[in-house]
Formats: sequence, structure tokens, C-alpha cells
Amino acid sequence: MTARQRNNVRIIGEGTRPMIFAHGYGCDQSMWRFMVEAFAHDHRIILFDHVGAGGSDLSAYDPERHGGLQGYADDVLEICRELDLRDVVFVGHSVSAMIGVLASIREPERFAKLVLIGPSPCYVNHDGYRGGFSREDLEGLVEVLDSNQLGWAGTMAPVIMGNPDRPELAEELRNSFCRTDPEIARRFARVTFFSDNRHDLPRVTTPVLILQCAEDAIAPEAVGAYVHDNIPGSRLVRLAATGHCPHMSAPDETIRAMRAFL
Repeated sequence: MTARQRNNVRIIGEGTRPMIFAHGYGCDQSMWRFMVEAFAHDHRIILFDHVGAGGSDLSAYDPERHGGLQGYADDVLEICRELDLRDVVFVGHSVSAMIGVLASIREPERFAKLVLIGPSPCYVNHDGYRGGFSREDLEGLVEVLDSNQLGWAGTMAPVIMGNPDRPELAEELRNSFCRTDPEIARRFARVTFFSDNRHDLPRVTTPVLILQCAEDAIAPEAVGAYVHDNIPGSRLVRLAATGHCPHMSAPDETIRAMRAFL
């Protein structure tokens, strides 16, 4: 099986510089449609689904490989090698921000820039570090997901999207959560919420843009500031957009910030 088949890779656009979009937990490549429209005329856009999401090949899921974020980073690198991609602009949302960080550390020569949307290196509060959640809170969230994926999706989608005046956005996110393979979703949730990549941040040598939303219940402003403080030379932009998915709720503002960086 090729990486293109495994991850349902699509390539579009009229440009030559590659731009990879990597979706967050419970999402798929369709969430990038507004970004694609803005960048396809001058970039070669690479879209894909993490194994378990969208049109990916579920049989490619490997509990050992995908039991940590490095396995997902290796999937990204295999896509890059198969397509012979270099000078890549990697755009990662939420958990995929750290997946991009890991990929860039392993093969820095492939990446020109990283755009990290709502990144969090660690969701769990530790002494002196505020990730936004206690371990007990996250254990409770994952237990609900284990027992009732549909109920979890209905409860969490509005919290994550954070735009109560636009319920259609939360509904799209809820539907995406429900489409994700349930068993893989449960395992990926634990990988997402209990990984700790704080020690990896200083190892990043690729230029980085951090896009931090206001009122983000998943990756609060203190986390964005921490990522900025610990990635040498990174640029932090605080968006007026609220919630955790500005590429969906505020695409114009997100695109402007990305263009200024690129």
C-alpha cells in the first residue's frame, strides 16, 4: 500500500511550492476547504486524512505505530518522500501542529515553514505549566468518548468550535467526529490528550508561525505563549477569532496571517 492510498492523499493547485494541510482530531481534509481556495493558485496543495479519518484506509491502522504522535509524523514523512516534496509549508491544526513539529525535527531539510494553528504540546496541567486540563478532567472526557461517541461528539463539538452564534459550524464538526472510526477515535484521543511534547519545542529549527485564538477552550492563550517562548525565533499571532478552529470560523483572518508570514 502506498502512502497516498493509506492517507487518501489529494493534490490540487496551480503552483509549485508544496503546502501540506494536516487536520486535527476527529476531523478530515474537508475542513481545509476555505484555506485551499485561498492558496491553490500559487501553491501545490497536498491534502490527506490521518488513518482512521475521512477516506483513509482503516486497515493501515497500526496500534503500535499509531500509539504515539511520532507514528503519525512518520506517515507525513512517508507522504513527503513518496511525492518527493521539499521546501514544504506545513499547516497543522491542533494535534497535527505537534505532528508537524515532530516531522520537521526528524527531517528538517524537507520543511521551509510551519504554521501551527491552536497548538498544544501538552494538554495536562503540571507544576508550573498550565495545559488547560487536569488529568482527571481528561480521563473523564476519554471515558465518555469510550462509552458514548455520539454523545461526546454532541457535547464537545460546540465547546471546541466556540462560535455559539453559528451552530452550523459545530454541527459540521459533530458530524465529522461521528464519521471517524470509533475504535481508532478512542485510541487517537488518548494519544492526542496525553502526549507531552514540551521537550521537543526547542529542537525545532524550521521557521514557525503560531496562530492563537481568543477564548480557545482546548488550547488557551497561555499554551500558545508557552509554545512561542520555547520554539526559538517563532512568531506568535493572536487572532481575534474565537474557538479552536479559525480556519473554519474565521478563514479570512487566518489566511491574512498566513500570507503575512509566508
